[in-house]
Amino acid sequence: MYTIGQVANFLGVSRDTLKYYEEKELVKPKHDHENGYRKYNAYDIHDIITTNFYRELDIEIRKIQEIKQCTSIIDLEHLLAEQEAKIIEEVAYKKRLLKKINSVKKDYCKIKQHLGEFTVKEMEPLEIKGEITEYAAYEEYEIIRNSTESLKKAVTLTSARRVIHFDDEGIKEERFIVVRKIEDNDKTPKGEVLSYPKCIYTVIEDGRFVNGEKNIDHEVGERLLKIAQENGYELIGKAYINILLTTYEEGLERVFLEMYAPIK
Repeated sequence: MYTIGQVANFLGVSRDTLKYYEEKELVKPKHDHENGYRKYNAYDIHDIITTNFYRELDIEIRKIQEIKQCTSIIDLEHLLAEQEAKIIEEVAYKKRLLKKINSVKKDYCKIKQHLGEFTVKEMEPLEIKGEITEYAAYEEYEIIRNSTESLKKAVTLTSARRVIHFDDEGIKEERFIVVRKIEDNDKTPKGEVLSYPKCIYTVIEDGRFVNGEKNIDHEVGERLLKIAQENGYELIGKAYINILLTTYEEGLERVFLEMYAPIK
Protein backbone atom coordinates (compact mmCIF):
# COMPACT_ATOMS: atom_id res chain seq x y z
CA MET A 1 0.00 0.00 0.00
CA TYR A 2 1.18 3.49 -0.80
CA THR A 3 0.50 6.99 0.57
CA ILE A 4 -0.90 9.84 -1.50
CA GLY A 5 2.52 11.49 -1.47
CA GLN A 6 4.20 8.40 -2.83
CA VAL A 7 1.62 7.93 -5.60
CA ALA A 8 1.83 11.60 -6.55
CA ASN A 9 5.59 11.23 -6.85
CA PHE A 10 5.40 7.94 -8.79
CA LEU A 11 2.96 9.25 -11.38
CA GLY A 12 3.91 12.93 -11.59
CA VAL A 13 0.51 14.24 -10.56
CA SER A 14 -0.45 16.57 -7.75
CA ARG A 15 -2.12 15.56 -4.51
CA ASP A 16 -5.03 17.83 -5.46
CA THR A 17 -5.48 15.90 -8.70
CA LEU A 18 -5.58 12.59 -6.81
CA LYS A 19 -8.14 14.00 -4.38
CA TYR A 20 -10.19 15.28 -7.32
CA TYR A 21 -10.16 11.83 -8.95
CA GLU A 22 -11.34 10.38 -5.65
CA GLU A 23 -14.10 13.00 -5.39
CA LYS A 24 -15.30 11.98 -8.87
CA GLU A 25 -15.10 8.29 -7.86
CA LEU A 26 -12.51 7.48 -10.50
CA VAL A 27 -10.27 6.01 -7.83
CA LYS A 28 -11.30 4.73 -4.42
CA PRO A 29 -8.33 4.42 -2.05
CA LYS A 30 -8.85 2.99 1.39
CA HIS A 31 -8.63 5.32 4.37
CA ASP A 32 -6.72 4.39 7.51
CA HIS A 33 -9.28 4.30 10.36
CA GLU A 34 -6.78 5.57 12.89
CA ASN A 35 -5.28 8.60 11.12
CA GLY A 36 -7.51 9.04 8.03
CA TYR A 37 -4.57 8.75 5.63
CA ARG A 38 -5.29 7.40 2.15
CA LYS A 39 -3.79 4.07 1.16
CA TYR A 40 -3.47 3.15 -2.52
CA ASN A 41 -3.07 -0.41 -3.77
CA ALA A 42 -1.95 -1.57 -7.25
CA TYR A 43 -5.53 -1.45 -8.61
CA ASP A 44 -5.94 2.12 -7.42
CA ILE A 45 -2.70 3.12 -9.11
CA HIS A 46 -3.83 1.44 -12.33
CA ASP A 47 -7.12 3.40 -12.16
CA ILE A 48 -5.15 6.64 -11.84
CA ILE A 49 -2.89 5.75 -14.77
CA THR A 50 -5.94 4.89 -16.90
CA THR A 51 -7.69 8.13 -15.93
CA ASN A 52 -4.55 10.10 -16.83
CA PHE A 53 -4.47 8.32 -20.19
CA TYR A 54 -8.01 9.35 -21.06
CA ARG A 55 -7.35 12.87 -19.81
CA GLU A 56 -4.38 12.99 -22.23
CA LEU A 57 -6.95 12.33 -24.98
CA ASP A 58 -8.79 15.42 -23.68
CA ILE A 59 -11.76 13.33 -22.63
CA GLU A 60 -13.88 15.03 -20.00
CA ILE A 61 -14.12 13.66 -16.47
CA ARG A 62 -17.82 12.99 -17.01
CA LYS A 63 -17.01 10.86 -20.03
CA ILE A 64 -14.32 8.96 -18.13
CA GLN A 65 -16.94 8.21 -15.50
CA GLU A 66 -19.09 6.80 -18.30
CA ILE A 67 -16.18 4.66 -19.51
CA LYS A 68 -15.86 3.15 -16.03
CA GLN A 69 -19.52 2.17 -16.21
CA CYS A 70 -19.33 0.75 -19.75
CA THR A 71 -21.05 -2.63 -20.22
CA SER A 72 -19.24 -3.34 -23.49
CA ILE A 73 -16.07 -2.30 -25.29
CA ILE A 74 -18.41 -1.08 -28.07
CA ASP A 75 -19.45 1.73 -25.73
CA LEU A 76 -15.82 2.82 -25.60
CA GLU A 77 -15.59 2.70 -29.40
CA HIS A 78 -18.53 5.08 -29.71
CA LEU A 79 -17.07 7.46 -27.14
CA LEU A 80 -13.69 7.50 -28.88
CA ALA A 81 -15.33 8.19 -32.25
CA GLU A 82 -17.20 11.09 -30.65
CA GLN A 83 -13.97 12.45 -29.18
CA GLU A 84 -12.19 12.04 -32.51
CA ALA A 85 -14.86 14.14 -34.29
CA LYS A 86 -14.57 16.81 -31.60
CA ILE A 87 -10.78 17.01 -31.95
CA ILE A 88 -10.96 17.14 -35.77
CA GLU A 89 -13.32 20.10 -35.45
CA GLU A 90 -10.99 21.80 -32.95
CA VAL A 91 -7.96 21.27 -35.21
CA ALA A 92 -9.86 22.81 -38.14
CA TYR A 93 -10.75 25.77 -35.91
CA LYS A 94 -7.13 26.21 -34.82
CA LYS A 95 -6.05 26.22 -38.47
CA ARG A 96 -8.59 28.96 -39.23
CA LEU A 97 -7.36 30.84 -36.17
CA LEU A 98 -3.76 30.67 -37.40
CA LYS A 99 -4.89 31.88 -40.81
CA LYS A 100 -6.65 34.81 -39.15
CA ILE A 101 -3.60 35.66 -37.03
CA ASN A 102 -1.39 35.62 -40.14
CA SER A 103 -3.87 37.93 -41.85
CA VAL A 104 -3.70 40.40 -38.96
CA LYS A 105 0.11 40.24 -39.04
CA LYS A 106 -0.02 41.14 -42.74
CA ASP A 107 -2.31 44.05 -41.92
CA TYR A 108 0.22 45.22 -39.32
CA CYS A 109 2.92 45.13 -41.99
CA LYS A 110 0.70 47.25 -44.23
CA ILE A 111 0.43 49.82 -41.45
CA LYS A 112 4.20 49.98 -41.00
CA GLN A 113 4.81 50.25 -44.73
CA HIS A 114 1.99 52.50 -45.92
CA LEU A 115 0.86 54.68 -42.99
CA GLY A 116 0.62 58.23 -44.32
CA GLU A 117 2.12 57.20 -47.67
CA PHE A 118 0.33 57.10 -51.03
CA THR A 119 1.01 54.50 -53.69
CA VAL A 120 -0.77 52.81 -56.60
CA LYS A 121 -1.92 49.21 -56.23
CA GLU A 122 -4.74 46.84 -57.15
CA MET A 123 -7.84 46.44 -55.01
CA GLU A 124 -8.29 42.69 -54.93
CA PRO A 125 -11.73 41.32 -55.88
CA LEU A 126 -14.49 41.54 -53.29
CA GLU A 127 -17.95 40.02 -53.40
CA ILE A 128 -20.73 42.28 -52.07
CA LYS A 129 -22.81 40.35 -49.54
CA GLY A 130 -25.11 43.15 -48.38
CA GLU A 131 -25.40 46.71 -47.14
CA ILE A 132 -25.94 48.54 -43.85
CA THR A 133 -27.02 52.11 -43.26
CA GLU A 134 -23.89 53.12 -41.35
CA TYR A 135 -21.28 51.74 -38.98
CA ALA A 136 -23.46 52.70 -36.01
CA ALA A 137 -26.54 50.88 -37.40
CA TYR A 138 -26.11 48.18 -34.76
CA GLU A 139 -29.58 46.73 -35.32
CA GLU A 140 -28.46 45.83 -38.86
CA TYR A 141 -25.36 43.90 -37.77
CA GLU A 142 -27.01 40.52 -38.37
CA ILE A 143 -25.90 40.71 -42.00
CA ILE A 144 -22.30 41.20 -40.82
CA ARG A 145 -22.56 38.17 -38.53
CA ASN A 146 -24.03 36.05 -41.31
CA SER A 147 -21.44 37.15 -43.88
CA THR A 148 -18.41 37.48 -41.67
CA GLU A 149 -15.24 35.44 -41.87
CA SER A 150 -14.94 35.76 -38.09
CA LEU A 151 -14.22 32.48 -36.36
CA LYS A 152 -16.84 32.63 -33.66
CA LYS A 153 -19.46 34.56 -35.64
CA ALA A 154 -18.97 37.51 -33.29
CA VAL A 155 -19.41 40.92 -34.88
CA THR A 156 -16.22 42.42 -36.30
CA LEU A 157 -16.04 45.18 -38.88
CA THR A 158 -13.25 43.79 -41.05
CA SER A 159 -15.81 42.81 -43.69
CA ALA A 160 -17.45 46.26 -43.78
CA ARG A 161 -16.49 48.89 -46.34
CA ARG A 162 -17.35 52.56 -46.30
CA VAL A 163 -17.91 53.66 -49.91
CA ILE A 164 -17.50 57.40 -50.50
CA HIS A 165 -18.67 59.12 -53.69
CA PHE A 166 -16.93 62.47 -54.13
CA ASP A 167 -15.86 65.18 -56.54
CA ASP A 168 -13.61 68.26 -56.34
CA GLU A 169 -16.10 69.94 -54.00
CA GLY A 170 -16.19 67.13 -51.45
CA ILE A 171 -18.26 64.10 -50.43
CA LYS A 172 -21.51 63.72 -52.33
CA GLU A 173 -22.75 60.42 -50.97
CA GLU A 174 -21.65 57.48 -48.85
CA ARG A 175 -22.84 53.95 -48.25
CA PHE A 176 -21.70 50.99 -46.21
CA ILE A 177 -21.37 47.56 -47.76
CA VAL A 178 -20.52 44.14 -46.37
CA VAL A 179 -18.06 42.18 -48.49
CA ARG A 180 -16.19 38.89 -48.68
CA LYS A 181 -12.71 38.47 -50.10
CA ILE A 182 -12.75 36.26 -53.18
CA GLU A 183 -10.25 33.43 -52.86
CA ASP A 184 -8.35 31.93 -55.79
CA ASN A 185 -10.55 28.82 -55.75
CA ASP A 186 -13.82 30.79 -55.94
CA LYS A 187 -15.13 30.10 -59.43
CA THR A 188 -18.58 31.68 -59.42
CA PRO A 189 -19.28 34.30 -56.73
CA LYS A 190 -23.01 34.79 -56.26
CA GLY A 191 -22.98 38.53 -55.55
CA GLU A 192 -21.70 41.60 -57.36
CA VAL A 193 -17.91 41.65 -57.59
CA LEU A 194 -15.81 44.77 -57.01
CA SER A 195 -12.40 44.81 -58.65
CA TYR A 196 -10.12 47.70 -59.58
CA PRO A 197 -6.69 47.09 -61.14
CA LYS A 198 -5.35 50.57 -60.24
CA CYS A 199 -6.09 52.57 -57.12
CA ILE A 200 -4.41 55.25 -55.07
CA TYR A 201 -3.78 53.39 -51.84
CA THR A 202 -2.91 54.56 -48.34
CA VAL A 203 -3.27 53.73 -44.66
CA ILE A 204 -4.74 56.38 -42.37
CA GLU A 205 -4.75 56.60 -38.60
CA ASP A 206 -7.94 57.71 -36.88
CA GLY A 207 -9.32 57.33 -33.36
CA ARG A 208 -9.38 59.42 -30.23
CA PHE A 209 -5.70 58.93 -29.41
CA VAL A 210 -4.53 60.93 -32.44
CA ASN A 211 -7.58 62.91 -33.53
CA GLY A 212 -9.78 63.26 -30.48
CA GLU A 213 -13.28 63.19 -31.95
CA LYS A 214 -12.36 65.28 -35.00
CA ASN A 215 -13.70 64.21 -38.41
CA ILE A 216 -10.74 63.70 -40.75
CA ASP A 217 -12.72 63.24 -44.00
CA HIS A 218 -11.98 66.70 -45.38
CA GLU A 219 -8.26 66.52 -44.58
CA VAL A 220 -7.87 63.08 -46.17
CA GLY A 221 -9.92 64.10 -49.20
CA GLU A 222 -7.75 67.14 -49.84
CA ARG A 223 -4.58 65.05 -49.64
CA LEU A 224 -6.04 62.46 -52.01
CA LEU A 225 -6.99 65.08 -54.61
CA LYS A 226 -3.58 66.71 -54.29
CA ILE A 227 -1.75 63.39 -54.84
CA ALA A 228 -3.91 62.65 -57.87
CA GLN A 229 -3.26 66.06 -59.40
CA GLU A 230 0.47 65.96 -58.76
CA ASN A 231 0.80 62.57 -60.43
CA GLY A 232 -1.66 63.07 -63.27
CA TYR A 233 -4.11 60.43 -61.99
CA GLU A 234 -7.78 60.73 -62.91
CA LEU A 235 -9.95 59.58 -60.04
CA ILE A 236 -13.31 57.95 -60.78
CA GLY A 237 -14.87 59.64 -57.73
CA LYS A 238 -15.07 56.70 -55.33
CA ALA A 239 -13.08 55.58 -52.31
CA TYR A 240 -13.35 52.33 -50.37
CA ILE A 241 -12.32 52.46 -46.73
CA ASN A 242 -12.08 49.62 -44.22
CA ILE A 243 -10.68 49.04 -40.76
CA LEU A 244 -7.34 47.25 -40.78
CA LEU A 245 -6.62 47.18 -37.07
CA THR A 246 -7.76 48.73 -33.82
CA THR A 247 -5.46 48.95 -30.84
CA TYR A 248 -5.17 51.17 -27.77
CA GLU A 249 -2.72 53.56 -26.22
CA GLU A 250 -3.28 55.16 -22.83
CA GLY A 251 -6.82 53.79 -22.89
CA LEU A 252 -7.73 55.52 -26.16
CA GLU A 253 -8.33 53.70 -29.42
CA ARG A 254 -5.99 53.92 -32.39
CA VAL A 255 -7.86 52.91 -35.54
CA PHE A 256 -5.92 52.19 -38.71
CA LEU A 257 -7.91 52.50 -41.91
CA GLU A 258 -7.08 51.23 -45.38
CA MET A 259 -8.26 53.31 -48.35
CA TYR A 260 -8.49 52.48 -52.05
CA ALA A 261 -9.42 55.26 -54.48
CA PRO A 262 -9.78 53.79 -58.01
CA ILE A 263 -8.24 55.68 -60.91
CA LYS A 264 -8.94 55.49 -64.62
